Amino acid sequence: MIDMLVRLYDLPDSSGLYGEVAGRGVTLRRARAFERHTVTAFVREHFSPKWVSEVEVAMARQPIACFIATREKAVVGFACYDTTLRGFFGPTGGAESARGLGLGKALLMRSLEALRETGYAYAIIGGVGPKEFYAKACGAIEIPGSDPGTYTDLLP
Repeated sequence: MIDMLVRLYDLPDSSGLYGEVAGRGVTLRRARAFERHTVTAFVREHFSPKWVSEVEVAMARQPIACFIATREKAVVGFACYDTTLRGFFGPTGGAESARGLGLGKALLMRSLEALRETGYAYAIIGGVGPKEFYAKACGAIEIPGSDPGTYTDLLP
């Protein structure tokens, strides 16, 4: 799966998107250290052990490099950055019950904004599945020759 590059200095304004998500009863915010067990349990239940490991890295950073979407005091989505490598976005995912609320794009944009605020000019989305989504959401472009990229010699 190919990696994609995002120009962080050219991100669109996402305030309207954040307002729409909030209007659907979803809170979008940075995870807190004391919520590590809750966020990792969500990722363990809905995704993979490898992603749990990456979330644990994100939760150990200062500031925490994981944003969550909550609804009725429950995690319904997450997005991390600076986990696999510095300047990388991901992993990210949402509960099936919360799909269609705009959480994927909102979590992506908030994470990319955080990378920009840290001082990065570009971000890498590693091992992309939905290329069209990232191209449309944030103008990501494919990085030629990046498959398999950093994801080689993977342990089980």
